[in-house]
Amino acid sequence: MFKKGPTGRINPTVLLISTSPSFSPARLSMALKKQGFETEAVCPAQHTLRKISTVRKIYPYNCWTPFRSVTQAIAAAKPSVVIPCDDWAASVLHELYLRESRTNSEAQIPGLLERSLGAPTAFRFAYDRTALLELAMQEGLRVPEFRVVRSREDLNTWGSEAGFPAVLKANGTSGGDGVRIVRTLDEAGRAFRTLEAPPLLAKALKRALIDKDMALLWPSLRRQRYAVNIQSFIEGQDATSAVACWRGEVLASLHFRVLNKQDAGGPSTVLRSIENADMSATAEKITRRLNLSGLYGFDFILESETEKGYLIEMNPRATQVCHLALGRGHDLPAALYAALTGEEIAVTSRVTDKETIALFPQEWLKNPASSYLSTAYHDVPWEEPEFVLACLKRRQNQTGWYSIQKWSHALSKTQRS
Repeated sequence: MFKKGPTGRINPTVLLISTSPSFSPARLSMALKKQGFETEAVCPAQHTLRKISTVRKIYPYNCWTPFRSVTQAIAAAKPSVVIPCDDWAASVLHELYLRESRTNSEAQIPGLLERSLGAPTAFRFAYDRTALLELAMQEGLRVPEFRVVRSREDLNTWGSEAGFPAVLKANGTSGGDGVRIVRTLDEAGRAFRTLEAPPLLAKALKRALIDKDMALLWPSLRRQRYAVNIQSFIEGQDATSAVACWRGEVLASLHFRVLNKQDAGGPSTVLRSIENADMSATAEKITRRLNLSGLYGFDFILESETEKGYLIEMNPRATQVCHLALGRGHDLPAALYAALTGEEIAVTSRVTDKETIALFPQEWLKNPASSYLSTAYHDVPWEEPEFVLACLKRRQNQTGWYSIQKWSHALSKTQRS
């Protein structure tokens, strides 16, 4: 299954699946290559994966024929493992597993996906928030109080028993699209009608044609209504965990408090590394119960007064922090390499002694004058100049009147000496 490289080390091939332009897969590819993986990728044109030197080969991704794109790439790459890098990529792999299991007697792709992602019985928990929270409760884990909402009457009952504020969430959504904080019964009613309704066709077409993101198009065309649940509002701070796991065992983990975000419902841009018993226990118990393999993420709320961690959802994919190496037990690519090759997990040093990390280019794109860029560890991959330049160009396109040279000069002030 594996080939040895010129140094005598085993070099397993990993195939990254990224269906929309993003920074995270490029950062992950760099970390995987450093560990000894040969990295190949399926991605759209103009993806940042095409701007780095660590990807050996790139296969085209057609958003209109996703299963064919992924199947052809798997056949050509013959990977040891595949890693989805966004929610739609994960859903494509899950559906591909079901299709191939029904039609392919040799079961090559299902076998690869089970090795890469874990037990297929776990797939639905990535999209069904209610089912995930129920499972977590069975494991004795902390979750917000919750209930499925099917009608206005359900909201009335919640209001009289649990009260407001509360949080409404639609299953199968991501990036904050399907989440509303409501403070009154009337707000809850309006939010419920919005969240359960099929996506607007205009919005879905814009996402598909411009962003190459198909996540809303099929639900819109099928007039698919979303299942909605309501959760108690917990006063606290967002937190996130990322794990490398294999056959139900967590091999390495990262836990962070979120200090800054792209927007209220968007991805993190600045984080602080922490240790939290609730977050660790939750990741380990859910991973064991669902028999997960690969890279996964878990999102939490840390209660303000107690620091207790409440699970709110699971991400069935690599998240944007997976590339960070923060010492023994906290290097996900190293743990994944060891699981695949049978070697011991390599002891790696921390990329920084600072606990606060500003993700590049996320925090810089949000605010190039952010104080975090100088006070925190600014995670700039200076060894990949084409990737950095592509990020500079994106910032130039956002502002229109700054030159690349000016942005480059501003960015260089944050470079570590």
